[in-house]
Amino acid sequence: MSTSATSKIVDPTPSSQRMRPETYVLTVANVLRQLPFPSIEQVSEALCQAYKANKTLYLFGNGGSAALASHCACDFGKGTSVNGDRRFRVLALTDNVPLMTAWANDANYEDIFAEQLRPFLREGDVVFAISGSGNSPNVLKGLQLARETGARTIGLTGFQGGKMKELCDICVVVPADNMQVIEDVHLSVSHAIFLSLKQRLAELATCHELVSKASASYFSS
Repeated sequence: MSTSATSKIVDPTPSSQRMRPETYVLTVANVLRQLPFPSIEQVSEALCQAYKANKTLYLFGNGGSAALASHCACDFGKGTSVNGDRRFRVLALTDNVPLMTAWANDANYEDIFAEQLRPFLREGDVVFAISGSGNSPNVLKGLQLARETGARTIGLTGFQGGKMKELCDICVVVPADNMQVIEDVHLSVSHAIFLSLKQRLAELATCHELVSKASASYFSS
């Protein structure tokens, strides 16, 4: 049966049950106020320690979390460079599409992160996994390999933390059960970590500069 171009699309959902834009934004704001801020601070400190030890940070996730992993790698890799000082060693495993599809096609989709990590990961490196549900098999497999290698594991998730919570040294769990809210808040959390880390590295650079000047003054006197 054909329909005319002027036919109206009727939304059967009662208006009282629809998610209004204002309601959604207020929900996000409410979740932001309930974040586990001590855990977020711990992540910032862990990344700072990794930077000082010249360790590598690996990030990964699926879907929107894959996009955030790439976004974070950009922030942490470029945005933390202070006065031309040494840059953070950061890599998003979500950026090598040919390699991901090769592992997915020739082996198993669950292997796409673990097998990228396997030849590079070293003890003391940091693996930062992002998963809204906390139960993505490929994310869990990457975290498991990291633990076996002696790398530090960090997780960013939602709901109740999922299975990844038990595989993470530090896990930031967004207290929400709406995936869109979780993803929005994940971006805010990542920016909070980035800005905190940037400040820490700036303070570190200032300290090094003061020490260098003091040493130069001592030896020239």
